[in-house]
Amino acid sequence: MIKVTDEDFNRLPLSKDINKSTLELLKIKSFKIKLNKGEKLFCEKDKVDKIYMILSGKVTMYRISEDGKKRVIYILSDGEFINEVIFDDLPASISCEAFEDTYILYFFKNDLLEIMSDDFDLTYIIINSMARKIRRLYRQLKNTVPIKMDKKLAAKLWKLSKDYGIKTEEGTIIDLNISITYLADMLGSTRETISRCVNNFEKKGMIKFHNKKILITDPNALSIYFRGI
Repeated sequence: MIKVTDEDFNRLPLSKDINKSTLELLKIKSFKIKLNKGEKLFCEKDKVDKIYMILSGKVTMYRISEDGKKRVIYILSDGEFINEVIFDDLPASISCEAFEDTYILYFFKNDLLEIMSDDFDLTYIIINSMARKIRRLYRQLKNTVPIKMDKKLAAKLWKLSKDYGIKTEEGTIIDLNISITYLADMLGSTRETISRCVNNFEKKGMIKFHNKKILITDPNALSIYFRGI
């Protein structure tokens, strides 16, 4: 466990939206840990009594299918709550591991509930966090209908470029070190299938690899491709 500093809280978006007394309580009741890349924070069906928030870095939220394949549901990054759903007192319904070296703040659930009861602004922030995850799940459900894998991949790459893209003269770089295997995990497909789709996109000039990251040369062309316009 690592000491929590004022600087840690000042970098969080919620520090601007709650009053100072609530912020001080959160500082007192918080703890800080580091996860190394690939290290698990918790697993599906674990009993978890802490609410986690990302201070810096990224984590992968995933489930394991009946045939043992990993299916990535979310990538979460700086300032995001990880598991506020555990307020329902049920075991974790998803697993979490570090996508990269990550620092995490956590609060014991009962401590956070007590602070929330005295500050609706904090409660509202957490409600909004849950609402965003629900909307992302709706998008995931859309991808379960019969759609060709190349269109699913195009849609995923386009969304990643919107969420994590950095614009350059050549196009938009997805600022994540994502492997073909990880893309397959995100889409519930095989590495071989995704590799063929990626090669096809490269031949069409829609994407290319740049320093181990994916460069979307024309996000609009990618959007047209998966929308079938």
